[in-house]
Amino acid sequence: MSTSVKREAPAAVSGPMRSPTSSSAARITPQRLRALISHVLLAFLAVIFLVPFYWMFISSLKTNQTMFSNPIVWLPSVLHWENYASAINYPGFPFLKFLWNSTYYGLGVTIGTVVSCSMVGYAFARLKFPFRNALFYVTVATLMIPWVVTFIPTFILFKEVDTLLSPVGIKVLGTYLPLIVPAFGGNAFYIFLMRQFFLGLPTELSDAARADGAGEFRIFWQIMLPLVKPAIMVMAVFTFLATWHDFFGPLIYVSDNSQYPLSLGLYAFRAQRTTEWALMMAASTLATVPLIIIFFFTQRYFLEGIKLTGLKG
Repeated sequence: MSTSVKREAPAAVSGPMRSPTSSSAARITPQRLRALISHVLLAFLAVIFLVPFYWMFISSLKTNQTMFSNPIVWLPSVLHWENYASAINYPGFPFLKFLWNSTYYGLGVTIGTVVSCSMVGYAFARLKFPFRNALFYVTVATLMIPWVVTFIPTFILFKEVDTLLSPVGIKVLGTYLPLIVPAFGGNAFYIFLMRQFFLGLPTELSDAARADGAGEFRIFWQIMLPLVKPAIMVMAVFTFLATWHDFFGPLIYVSDNSQYPLSLGLYAFRAQRTTEWALMMAASTLATVPLIIIFFFTQRYFLEGIKLTGLKG
């Protein structure tokens, strides 16, 4: 019996034995190691960017006494959700009115930018007309001009327009017209972006449509424009985001407090009531929520447009 056991023992342990440590180390390839390091770095950067938003949100649930306590209270024992209702209904701070003004301003500029830049970009990419390339180079060259250089001439221009239209009862200064109307003149960067996207589309699509009798506007509207939807979403999101945070433009052109956007309304709230920090953090958090909702519903097109931007041209 003992002899048979000795003969079977070598067969049971055939081949070199591997410890669990060596087998797990063999599975860690350089590619997996690089992916692990990348994910760790991305998670670290995500935490860095999220900390200010968390502090703003958690500060909106504090009191003024615990706002600047030392050490910092990252999670207060009592959460004051009533700060949001107090910020919305605070006397002299019409939050909902400011929210509507920002939405009106953002939508107006976004619509004007999308319509004008998509049409001009299509014209530079597909239409044949004299001095097309020269005009495109001039348009792109305007990106090197600082906006502050053109701000004063633009203000003087709208001031003269306001003087001409005042006798007929049309008021320009003190409204959002000087801020929205220029958007329908196009933006050089987005014109360049749309032109590159239109150049990346096959010319056979428009040639086939022309052979079927379609006009140029129909080709643009029904065939080409739906194919560049990711670029349009990128342009719309970036434009709305920049307009939502615009402070200097409304500060110059808008004079009535009831017409302030949220960016200017929050500043006025801070300047008049420097002690209501909790309510200001609550209002700032509410002002950020629409942007998060917009990105949540447009992230698929937005990320696709960002990815395709590097492939066009």
